[in-house]
Amino acid sequence: MASMTAPRVQRCAVWFGRPSARDEAVFAASGWHLRVARPDTSVQVGMRGGDLVIAVVDLRGADVTHLAALEAILAEHADLPSLALADDTTDLGDPACQRILARCGGRLPQPLDPQTLDATLATLLASPRRDIASVGGESAVMLGVRALLHRYADVELPVLITGESGTGKELAAHALHDLSGRRTRPFVAMNCGAISPTLVQSELFGHERGAFTGAATRRTGLFESADGGTVFLDEIGDLPLDAQTNLLRVLQEGTIERVGSNHAIRVDVRVLAATHVDLEAAIAAGRFRQDLYYRLDVLRLQLPPLRARGTDVELLARQFLDEFRAGHAVQARGFSAAARQCLRQHTWPGNVRELLNRVRRAAVVAEHTLIEPADLQLGHSNAQVVALDHHRDRTERDALLDALRATGCNVSASARRLSVSRVTIYRLCRKHGVSLEAFR
Repeated sequence: MASMTAPRVQRCAVWFGRPSARDEAVFAASGWHLRVARPDTSVQVGMRGGDLVIAVVDLRGADVTHLAALEAILAEHADLPSLALADDTTDLGDPACQRILARCGGRLPQPLDPQTLDATLATLLASPRRDIASVGGESAVMLGVRALLHRYADVELPVLITGESGTGKELAAHALHDLSGRRTRPFVAMNCGAISPTLVQSELFGHERGAFTGAATRRTGLFESADGGTVFLDEIGDLPLDAQTNLLRVLQEGTIERVGSNHAIRVDVRVLAATHVDLEAAIAAGRFRQDLYYRLDVLRLQLPPLRARGTDVELLARQFLDEFRAGHAVQARGFSAAARQCLRQHTWPGNVRELLNRVRRAAVVAEHTLIEPADLQLGHSNAQVVALDHHRDRTERDALLDALRATGCNVSASARRLSVSRVTIYRLCRKHGVSLEAFR
């Protein structure tokens, strides 16, 4: 039986221009396959997904037409690590030449030899990529968010994180915890809207054996399990009023009581909360306690929508693609110029979560090394996709309403009727703005 071996990773340098015989010999001596590509023709970087590919941008003797073609290539293959090659025939003062040099990650030294080539390539390939997860984005608004994260991290006060759905509120909560002195202690998160109102108290504060039907054993709640660390309460606006009263006690006194007990247990936790709804409007409607709101809204962190973050969209897309490629064998290596333009122009109603899902889907369906607008379901065909999503949402909402009406707003019976879980019923109610109280 023949043995299976992994294909050898090929190291390829795509040379945009005309290499000399010595250039070819030096790259070959360093283990690099040289592929010559004419800048004035359509260029496809047709390498396997695992290959190591760089670009060499030859500026020697370049005229206006040649420089324009090189600029277009670099714009199309912006994700490709590149080095510029110039000599005394290169007009370094030409604006186009300066733009090309700015796009490249370095310059090849002259005269070229294997040792200096190896050192230059090692520097190029070791240069850290801009990572949105670690730097928090490069737009002005995200630099402000990052500054607040550092400022708030070691202040032992609650933080209320606000922003549209999908803007990364839980990621911000994780960052606050990881930057704080509690980083070695637990970080425990709960979505207040994903838990049945009858079980929220038990989830948060635990219960004693026999506290209610089905409570066969004592259970430790979220606050006890996070002692010494951080509790993150997502969608705090969905927390039932009785649980809000007990949460206020935690913030004021630092104690909890398990359901079925009157014994106070001291806990040391920092509370972070998040919401995408207007809590002040909820207060006016009687759905949220004003005193709890003031306790939570000591420090405010407002996360901007993705459409307000400028070039962060491309940085995030690049990061998401790199992370996906690390765990999956896909053809895609980057984004075409048209795809990047669509990324910048799309309004991103689903924010970062929508971008993540579109990039992952595009990485799977893309048939070339560069992701195109159609792979992202953006561009001219996007209107059909939006219409389909709207139809799907309307059908889903109608099915939910029919089930609630048929069962008299019985959540368990509605879940059985739709073959989903009770948690899904609550999630669908939030998604489609359906109030269970209106049915009762």
